[in-house]
Parts: sequence; structure tokens; C-alpha cells
Amino acid sequence: MFTVDTHTHIISPDTDTYPADPLGGHRSTWSQERPTDIDGLLRAADDAEVDHLVVVQASTVYGFDNSYVADQLSRHPDRLSGVCSVDFLSPKVVDDLHHWIDERGFSGVRIRAADGTTAVPTPGRGLDDERMAPVWQFLSDRRVPVCIQMHAQHAPILAGLLQQYPGLTAILDHAGRPQLDAAPYPSAPGVPQLSETGRVFIKLTPPAVLRAQRESGSAAPVVRTLIDEFGAANVMWGSNFPASAGSLSELHDLITEQLPALDATDLALIAGGTAGRLYGLAHGSAVTTAAKEC
Repeated sequence: MFTVDTHTHIISPDTDTYPADPLGGHRSTWSQERPTDIDGLLRAADDAEVDHLVVVQASTVYGFDNSYVADQLSRHPDRLSGVCSVDFLSPKVVDDLHHWIDERGFSGVRIRAADGTTAVPTPGRGLDDERMAPVWQFLSDRRVPVCIQMHAQHAPILAGLLQQYPGLTAILDHAGRPQLDAAPYPSAPGVPQLSETGRVFIKLTPPAVLRAQRESGSAAPVVRTLIDEFGAANVMWGSNFPASAGSLSELHDLITEQLPALDATDLALIAGGTAGRLYGLAHGSAVTTAAKEC
């Protein structure tokens, strides 16, 4: 079974070549307690028998300088894909996107519209800040998936963007902090439910699982609801290694233990098939951007 971990981070020990410049000026605690470079990540993936890794820019360390991840993409094109971070409010953001995607090989982009374990400033007024229009248009035209760290209350805004930009595809980091005592994501008049668009993907991660366990006693019910609502073809997993504590194998198991009984086809989709389709991956080969279907 082809396996893809869609949410990992790397930190370089070479602070001269890759100096820290975190968003908001505050470096994440995990990156200081558990810094893992590319070699450590690959060893962890081998131990967990993971075929392919999506490395997400550690913006709480490097801000918008994606150089360390970019350099590793060129070294390990058969094993890695990358998600970069850019300043969505910058007047030169489209040039930045061309650079990191077309010249340095990134396959996706990330925006943090809400805090995770590390507080960062919300960009502008949020996802619908009018200054972000060039970014959404670029991503829609190019069919580049965007990872969004958001909370459930942002769902109507995202639905509006998906309605406005028909080529836009969104991946909800940490499952987008779904509501646990109601429908996962609220709706609003005039915009579709996220699941109705077919262009929203759920990323199941340890922070999402642990939050549900902490607040509701179990993550299994909300995981089942998300799979039922969005379908296994729109669900993937990410270890959040090393930001989440534990080995990559332990973090993988934490997620898969929450899955309901599924047939082999759906299990294969969540393990790597969904991510493979989204990022244009083929088992045992380099990224094939042209093969993207979303």
C-alpha cells in the first residue's frame, strides 16, 4: 500500500545558511525541543515504512524563507514534496509563488488563518482580505492546493472563496478544528457546504485527534463523521512529526487507531492514494506535477 505522510517539518542544524526568522518573532517550542533535520526525518519515515513525505515549511522557525525545504526537495525528488509559505499580503506575492513553485519545486502553499500550538499573527483581515485576491486567483488558475490552518468558524469564508475561484483546492490542516458537538463546519446562506464542493480535503493529524480526545473523550466519532461527509477520497493523514511528540510510527498509529471499519479501497486512499492524486505522485517515482488531477 502506497503511504504518504502529508504533514512533516524539518529544521536544519546549519543556522548560518538557514537562520531563524519566525513569523511573529516567536520561535515554536517544539522546534527547539525536537529539531529534526532531513536525515532524521527520512530515518523516521523508513522506520514507519512511509513511502513519501510532504514537508510543510516550518514558518514558526523560518518565516517565508523556504530555502531549507527547497534544497531538500532537489536532493530527494523521489521521496519528498513540499508546501511553502508566502506572505499572502505582499505586493510581490505572485512573483514569490512563481519562484517557489516553478523554480524551487514546491507543490503546495500554506496559510495560517488561525493559531496552532504556536501563536502567529493573522494575516490582514483573514482569508477574505481583498489584498489576497491575486493569490487565490493564481492558485485557482494553476490548480495548486493550499493548506489552510483555520478553525471551523472560518468555513463560510472558505466556502465563499471556493465559490469565487472554481479551480481552488483547499486542504484543512489538523482537520480545520471541526466542531465536536454539531456539524463539523458551520454553513452560511448563499455558499455551499465545504463537503459539497468536492474541493476540500481533510488532513487528520495528532493535534486534531488529541484535541477531540481531550474535549470529547474520543476522536473516533468526529473522524467517522468527516470520512462519511467528505469521503475517503478527500481524506489524508499527516503525522505532524516532529512538531507532535513521539516517533513518526507512533503518530501514524495514533491516527489510524481512530479510523472506522473501512474497506481496502478506502484505507488505501487515506494511507496515500488521496495525497498521491492531489500532489501528482506515483509510487516509486518523482513528483509528476502534470499528473495532478485537482
